[in-house]
Amino acid sequence: MKFFSTMEKRDEDLKKAQMLDARARNISHNVRCTECGSQSIEDSQADVAILLRQLIRDEIGAGKTDKEIYSKLEDEFGETVLYAPKFDMQTAALWLTPVLIAGGTAAGLVYSKHRQRTNVHIMALDLIRGVSLTPKERVTILDVLIPPPPPPQGVASRLRRLLNR
Repeated sequence: MKFFSTMEKRDEDLKKAQMLDARARNISHNVRCTECGSQSIEDSQADVAILLRQLIRDEIGAGKTDKEIYSKLEDEFGETVLYAPKFDMQTAALWLTPVLIAGGTAAGLVYSKHRQRTNVHIMALDLIRGVSLTPKERVTILDVLIPPPPPPQGVASRLRRLLNR
């Protein structure tokens, strides 16, 4: 009986150590090495990175939360030590630029699709007839009025056109 409780205790200690190690690695992946700058302290073998990894493990052992550890590192080394900077007025452009580009692209695509579907000729026919076109009539007229897409402009298509002449 004592043997099983000792085994269970060892398993619990091992699981706890693995969880603390995984937590330390996760934090280390999000902290930039101050010496090399392009690597996380988890990937770097610089002396500073080794010391920072040990500091993180010590802080975890002391019962600090991830947020407290990040705050301590930021206070000691500055905001650039973290890979994900906080959102404030200085970093607003960094965070909002991808969102603005994606939004502008989506709006442009929606607008161009809308322009393709809203054809002036169909509106003119609606006005002349005084009655809206049926969906079948609309499709037929669009097939007639919309020009075919231009031929591809790649190197292969240019080569084919030259060979066919």
